[in-house]
Amino acid sequence: MKAKVYFSKEISPEKVLELYKLAGKELGGKVAIKVHSGEKGNQNFLTPDFWKPVVDYVKGTVVECNTAYEGARNTTERHEALLKEHGWKDLFAVEILDREGPDLELPIPEGKNIQKNFVGRHLADYDSMLVLSHFKGHPMGGYGGALKQLSIGVASSYGKGYIHGLGNPDNFWTADHDSFLEAMAEAAASVVEYMKGDLVYVNVMKNMSVDCDCCAVAEDPCIPDMGIMVSLDPIAIDQACLDVVYGCDVPGKAHFLERVESRNGIHIIERAAELGFGSREYELIEV
Repeated sequence: MKAKVYFSKEISPEKVLELYKLAGKELGGKVAIKVHSGEKGNQNFLTPDFWKPVVDYVKGTVVECNTAYEGARNTTERHEALLKEHGWKDLFAVEILDREGPDLELPIPEGKNIQKNFVGRHLADYDSMLVLSHFKGHPMGGYGGALKQLSIGVASSYGKGYIHGLGNPDNFWTADHDSFLEAMAEAAASVVEYMKGDLVYVNVMKNMSVDCDCCAVAEDPCIPDMGIMVSLDPIAIDQACLDVVYGCDVPGKAHFLERVESRNGIHIIERAAELGFGSREYELIEV
């Protein structure tokens, strides 16, 4: 069966919740809600008020992990302060999963680039996960969506360096690029396995810059907002978002796709599909 991807061109907090309900999966137990808190200075990240209806409905805890590079999120103290500054703590219960060690080590039996993944130890406190992703470009990955949130997003500070460096954080900026994309897919597979597939994915195609929300200085969005997607399949939802961009006829399309293609962004999807925790084949259900 093809994966179902629910899609609406209307972008609103209420529509996120509507599509989440259509996906038909109630997340059980204690729910982690993975967001991108937005680097200090970034103008494009999706703010907490945008996510409020679905977070309130799920009754989960907003979770984040520290970064592996200089900035306002690379220590728990700085990250906590920014979560407050950006309004997350005013609206939600918030937890930094790797605020203290040791990390939780997840095995990757089928990994060819990395054989383990390091995530925040407090992931063990949760039973299911809602993955809220801002679909946009990315300086290294080409694009950022559900697969990046599952991998780099859920990885601890050390784990982020481990993925980037193919097992050696000292090689953060110098590792083979396609192998890094494959390592991200492998890390994502380990999170899906650990959560026993009890996940729902939301990708919002809004404020689509070629740069990530991790950039303190980011380009402004270059293509128009396109919509919201929700799926139970992280591979299908990312593939569907890219297909919508490829299929559109809007100013800025070439600039956005140059970022995706120059970084071979599709390769994370190719490797993820090989690992078999989702499918590139999907049914797009427009709402």
